[in-house]
Amino acid sequence: QVQLVESGGGLVQPGGPLRLSCAAPGIIFSIYTMGWYRQAPGKPRELVAYITSGGSTNYVDSVKGRFTISRDNAKNTVYLQMNSLKPEDTAVYYCNARIYAATSKAIVYDHWGQGTQVTVSS
Repeated sequence: QVQLVESGGGLVQPGGPLRLSCAAPGIIFSIYTMGWYRQAPGKPRELVAYITSGGSTNYVDSVKGRFTISRDNAKNTVYLQMNSLKPEDTAVYYCNARIYAATSKAIVYDHWGQGTQVTVSS
C-alpha cells in the first residue's frame, strides 16, 4: 500500500513562512502529478497547487505569489514553500500523488497522505 508522509506543519504567525514536505517512497515518483490540497474546518477540501511529472505548476488564485510547489525526484519528495501566511491559510494540508490516463484524463492512480495541520495565528 502506497503511503505518503507529510511533515513540516505547525503554528506560525501571520506573515511568516513554513515549508511542507511529502515523502512518497514505494512509487515511481517521477511519473506522478503531485499536489497539495487543504481543508479548513467546515469547508470542502480544495486544491492548493500541483506539479506535473514534467515540472509544470498550477496554483489556486488565493496563494499565487505566496506559495511555491517543487519536487525532487531523486528524493521522492514534493515540497510546498508557503510565505506571507495568512490566518485564512489555516487548514489541514494533504499531499496527493496522482496519475491520469493519457487520453481520457481519468484518474488511474490516486494516493493521499494523512495530512499535516497548519495554523496561522498570532
